Amino acid sequence: MQSFAGPLAIKALGFAPMAAAALPALSYAATRYTSIGASIVFSNEFTTFSNASKNPFPQFQRSFAAEAQTATPAPTAAGAGAAAPAPVAPGVVAHPGIHDDIQKMNEREDTFFLMQPHYPDKAYLEGIKPFHRKPETFLDRTGYYGVKVLRSTFDFFTGYGKNMTEKKWLTRFLFLETVAGVPGFVGGGLRHLRSLRTMQRDKGWIHTLLEEAENERMHLLTFMEMAKPGTLFRSAVIGTQGIFLSLYTLFYAISPRHCHSFVSYLEEEAVKTYSHCLDDIDNGKLPAWDKIQVPEIAMKYWRLEEGASMRDLILAIRADELCHNHVNEVFAKLKNDDPNPFAPGTTIVA
Repeated sequence: MQSFAGPLAIKALGFAPMAAAALPALSYAATRYTSIGASIVFSNEFTTFSNASKNPFPQFQRSFAAEAQTATPAPTAAGAGAAAPAPVAPGVVAHPGIHDDIQKMNEREDTFFLMQPHYPDKAYLEGIKPFHRKPETFLDRTGYYGVKVLRSTFDFFTGYGKNMTEKKWLTRFLFLETVAGVPGFVGGGLRHLRSLRTMQRDKGWIHTLLEEAENERMHLLTFMEMAKPGTLFRSAVIGTQGIFLSLYTLFYAISPRHCHSFVSYLEEEAVKTYSHCLDDIDNGKLPAWDKIQVPEIAMKYWRLEEGASMRDLILAIRADELCHNHVNEVFAKLKNDDPNPFAPGTTIVA
């Protein structure tokens, strides 16, 4: 072994200067290749099919239909106008794209958010009501009854009922959002690993799923500004997250569509919960919130108006949950290799 290792070490030392000299060139080439590849992947990740015959799933095509004569064009990255979206199939409506004011504000200032929801249309916020989508397929039923079991357990441990106080609501919201931020992260992470493993495009799903995870985390961080959970609560969160993360990761690896159906019904319940909270506010059951100041993090994230109330905040969060419900309902109908029909950063369900 020594007679073999000695000459090999000498040869290796001889190649070291050449490797050092070639390193800058290799680094430059790798950087150029990576930047070019990234731009190609990014442009392809969010492909919009201009020809319906080329779309493998036409009912979910991102359609900016003929409403240009009445709709205000939304500027795109290239500065071109795009009309408002129209329904693309019965029961499925594509997201309308980034609002004009959001696009302009993002052009003026940097933001580290994947998405930044903004709801200037008050009628839209007030028009969101509790709803129920009847499960029709086996996939729907597994998601629906799974959520029913989870909700009954969750209601018991958070003391949820008709007579809720401000403290009870915050406790429920905090616990809810620690769980709600898991599915998007797991889905995005597993699809990211799948893309790396297969060395193929993801077709835009990762970005939307991580947007959902970040949005739910922002809900949590907002409520954390208003309540400081104790050791027992934090311990319960750690245990719940460990169990839910493990189970959801396993099930998502087996059947992503079942998981998206589950999350769709989970967000349906979230809309009901926040609607209940809004009813309590409107009926004067939460007087302490009449004078509370909305946390600064919420003012910046949702771009709330000066002097926004707790009611305004809950309205915005409920709209977020409706968006996640719609996105996961659509994802549950898609195959893994279908393109993501949602544009990045969109939040409105038409």
